[in-house]
Amino acid sequence: MSTKSNPAQVDYPKNKTVHQLFEEQAARAPGRVALVCGNLRLTYGELDSRANQLAHHLRALGVGPEILVGLCVARSVRMVIGMLGILKAGGAYLPLDPDYPLERLAFILNDAQAPVLLSEQCFAERLSNGKCKVIALDKEAVPMAGVPARPVSSEVKAYHLSYVIYTSGSTGLPKGVQITHGSLLNLVFWHQRTFVVAARDRAMQIASPGFDAAVWELWPYLAAGASVYIPDEETRGVPELLRDWIVNQRITVSFLPTPLAEAIIALEWPAETALRVLLTGGDKLQLFPPPNLPFTLVNNYGPTESTVVASSGPVKPSHKKICLPSIGRPIANTQIYILNGALQQVPIETAGELHIGGAGLARSYLNRPDLTAEKFIPNPFSHEPGARLYKTGDIARYRADGDIEFLGRMDHQVKIRGFRIELAEIEAVLAQHPDVQQVVVMTREDDVPGQKQLVAYVLSKPERRPKRIDLRAFLKAKLPEYMVPSVFVMLDAWPLTPNNKIDYAALPTPNAAMNMQHEVFICPRTPLEERLADIMGSLLGFQEISVNDNFFLLGGHSLLGAQVIAQVGDTFGVELALRSLFDAPTVEALSAEIERLILAKVGPMSEEEVLRILK
Repeated sequence: MSTKSNPAQVDYPKNKTVHQLFEEQAARAPGRVALVCGNLRLTYGELDSRANQLAHHLRALGVGPEILVGLCVARSVRMVIGMLGILKAGGAYLPLDPDYPLERLAFILNDAQAPVLLSEQCFAERLSNGKCKVIALDKEAVPMAGVPARPVSSEVKAYHLSYVIYTSGSTGLPKGVQITHGSLLNLVFWHQRTFVVAARDRAMQIASPGFDAAVWELWPYLAAGASVYIPDEETRGVPELLRDWIVNQRITVSFLPTPLAEAIIALEWPAETALRVLLTGGDKLQLFPPPNLPFTLVNNYGPTESTVVASSGPVKPSHKKICLPSIGRPIANTQIYILNGALQQVPIETAGELHIGGAGLARSYLNRPDLTAEKFIPNPFSHEPGARLYKTGDIARYRADGDIEFLGRMDHQVKIRGFRIELAEIEAVLAQHPDVQQVVVMTREDDVPGQKQLVAYVLSKPERRPKRIDLRAFLKAKLPEYMVPSVFVMLDAWPLTPNNKIDYAALPTPNAAMNMQHEVFICPRTPLEERLADIMGSLLGFQEISVNDNFFLLGGHSLLGAQVIAQVGDTFGVELALRSLFDAPTVEALSAEIERLILAKVGPMSEEEVLRILK
């Protein structure tokens, strides 16, 4: 069944690159809108010229085929100019999320040995390591004025690198995945054929730069003459705001990570929406779309090692409770095999490890020949010399209808909000804390079903019991926000099985008390604090929180934070930026800011007037 379910080979132009396809569109219609970010619009001609100038600048610095160039900028027009400029120069871009801790960014830059880093002034000084040339894109605008805007000749080929993305690693250090132009082209042409992408389409760019979905949100559209729209940070985190933005901007095709897509499809949608396809992926889809959804929901699956997408399929409304939506079928020029430990195909409806072969496979892990040999193995089902399979570590099965059902992981790798996380990496980093003797990290859904949270169980060294707030701060300095556990459970001893192994099933269920940062619990003292504590607590899954507990140290993140801001606006009638929650992350501090805004708006009020507003 596995072999028969794999699609026949589909021909596509293999002598192109995505930036060459973009250049063809720019030459064909230079006045067509390419990028929209807030009030800023760039046409294909303008984007092409700016990227050409950057490419000439990079060429003068020695950038060419197989040369990595770091790119540390927020989601913006500059991010796209940077990517295009690097590709036009013949190099490969190395996306670095500005929200990552400095230590992690420094490791990636050092490991990748990128000779040039493109960034912005606010990040440039922090990232300068003396080993690479740092270019602040917002500062270099004037010097670039004298650089020619004509096309650049780079002689890049399909087998050259297009980008390298670092993912979580089980050794405690992230690993770089190398993707070639040829692999990227297969994704682009499959996507354009399958979803009938045309110049009239409007796509949305929502993924962080270091998340490989950003690749998928850009190149299929810019290579087809379509427009890409970039929403602001607050809009992209609140389902209701994002839905309204999608409708108002007349977005036609969009990707959303699984948790956000599940929230979006549960909302009411106007029948006149221009959205025709909503793509999702990154986690196990738990919901079927409602029958009245005015667009098609498509579920996708694929590790970074297979160039974003390996399988895809539309999800139809269903009232069945016996199974979850499938991850579809292999995309063009991709093969998926479900194998047992002897690399033999298992029967239909039988679980096994999912292996991927075909045009989308990564070249290798950067500077990791040992891991490359372990994960990329010879393909026993192919007669093509050098054909390989990627061992995903995912458990799946082929259904009788030919669709693939994702079942889970074989190891300790998990997905949180679309991000791939090796639990062993968190454990390895936390074990470096001087007060920690041993640690186990796992995911749980005890408090809020369907909302996974990372939980760290910590056994401290004798008479050196660390504070939870210190452990969080230690991890936040080394790991991205999404890899910091929501809860830290301090243990005096591990629960053990009769064989003296850790009894994972017996580890205690987390509760709100385990998240408290302070020994003294302070209840809300005013009606405003009470309502705000209810808002934060319900989103975090806690019945009550102390007014001095930090929202983000309780397990909150930017997506939940944006929902807090939206509910604050609805409840109190004030407008707050998401930045306000980062600056005032406790009920006590944020209440003071809300009260300040209310007073500035309507003047002093009695407690009765405050209560009337809250009602």
